[in-house]
Amino acid sequence: MGSLILQMGVCIFVVLISFSCNLVYSQVETRKNVLQGRVFINGKSAIAMIDHDFICATMDWWPPEKCDYGTCSWGHASLLNVDLNNTIFQNAIKAFSTLKIRLGGTLQDKVVYQTENDSKPCIPFAKNASELFGFTEGCLPLARWDQLSNFFKETGAEIIFGLNALAGKTILADGSATGPWDSANAESLLRYTVKKNYTMYAWELGNELSGSGVGTRVAASQYAFDTMTLKNIVEEIYSGVEPKPRIIAPGGFFDANWFKEFIAKTPETVDIITHHIYNLGPGLDQHLVEKILDPSYLDGEADTFKQLENILKTSITSASAWVGEAGGAYNSGHNLVTNAFVFSFWYLDQLGMSSVYDTKTYCRQTLIGGNYGLLNTTTFEPNPDYYSALLWHRLMGRKVLHANFTGTKKIRSYAHCAKESRGITLLLINLDNKTTIDVSLALNNTWTLNATKSVHHRHHRHHHHHHHNANKPGNSKINGINVREEYHLTAKNGDLHSQVMMLNGKELRVDSYGGIPHLEPLYVNSSEIISVAPLSIVFVHIPHLTLYACSN
Repeated sequence: MGSLILQMGVCIFVVLISFSCNLVYSQVETRKNVLQGRVFINGKSAIAMIDHDFICATMDWWPPEKCDYGTCSWGHASLLNVDLNNTIFQNAIKAFSTLKIRLGGTLQDKVVYQTENDSKPCIPFAKNASELFGFTEGCLPLARWDQLSNFFKETGAEIIFGLNALAGKTILADGSATGPWDSANAESLLRYTVKKNYTMYAWELGNELSGSGVGTRVAASQYAFDTMTLKNIVEEIYSGVEPKPRIIAPGGFFDANWFKEFIAKTPETVDIITHHIYNLGPGLDQHLVEKILDPSYLDGEADTFKQLENILKTSITSASAWVGEAGGAYNSGHNLVTNAFVFSFWYLDQLGMSSVYDTKTYCRQTLIGGNYGLLNTTTFEPNPDYYSALLWHRLMGRKVLHANFTGTKKIRSYAHCAKESRGITLLLINLDNKTTIDVSLALNNTWTLNATKSVHHRHHRHHHHHHHNANKPGNSKINGINVREEYHLTAKNGDLHSQVMMLNGKELRVDSYGGIPHLEPLYVNSSEIISVAPLSIVFVHIPHLTLYACSN
């Protein structure tokens, strides 16, 4: 008879739909402790909008000599020395099509840019404990800028370049940096970039100089003046050139009063307001895992997002908010924590939470380098968070929906309209180490759903071999039965410190040619419950569920 299409107007009641799923790699022992929960999704309207290319990652300037707590974790991952010919590296970026990459970090405010007619030697960073940030100034050779720019063009990346905002400034005894920005050296880099036809997504001014700053600080009024200088330079150099790059600032830690003053003084200057997040504390903290798995601790960062969103909404600026750098734990992270499976609980929760508060883009520290890279610093093999980022990028659409979970505080839930397909995508994160959560879905308002046929067996199909299949509406049925797509993420052997991500029970590894593996879903009868195993993460794409917010 075909599927019956149920169409409902604005409902005065909540409609409950239950789904269930027994995983093909079902862990019987984990079913001993089961809780029921419900996620309510308001389908009337979106609560926020993210960028299509929301996922962003950073590349830093730190040389191999950068060490923290006796460990040197950067290797050859710097913008100045990373291997741009590595096949895995190239494929990892291409897999996003498109990935935003922010070039910057602490040492960006000590970078000198080589100029075309400069006969002076281009000297790299050198370790010097008496210098600001522990290193001397370092030079970016134009030949290396050519290599980087061509690499980014070939891999389809969108580039945000962080400029040295301390040029020309005097650092006083009280730690403040005073005086106007000397833009001459930056201007030469911009002119060279335009001359070579290198496309830039944005130019960002400075790194962590807002508020009390890191190492030094710049007053909000002076920063606003300096940012206007950058805006004027970009307008002049890019006259007649399209697309024009955006202006980003301040790239520092959120300080409400500082940000409020800066935003008020740059209403037509700045396109994007960036702030940084390292809310877990120092990398040597032995309680990082406890913090990551504590829902109350995770909730703490919501206040920052909320305050910045409110400042932007109540000001006359048209600027939007980004997280410009977020590594969770500062001083290069913590090996086997911030580069292991357990960090995906923090990372994906951050992506979900920031989206709710209208953050347009989220830049992860780092793409490669330190102990918090999406890629292994030595082998370039993807760490678990790389796959978490890639799944988010492919499944979570621009429109953010209100989602509220009841039943346990250990479940984090986020919902978006699906990306480049019909339906919605639900993200469920189970922080409980013993309890499986069986999740039902509650909806309200205008929606459309293809009714399901009753069946009593599982539909786990693995015959689709192209990763974009998961986003095609044609996959919403198998043998006339409505199905959803599930992506269950777990740690190998249940070890939270593992650097191997399991997707639906299968190890994710690059192939012998350095290719990124296909991310294949389970196809599950939509009449069954969504089952979230202990310490696991599930993306659920429901293509046949069309909410008013997503179709309007």
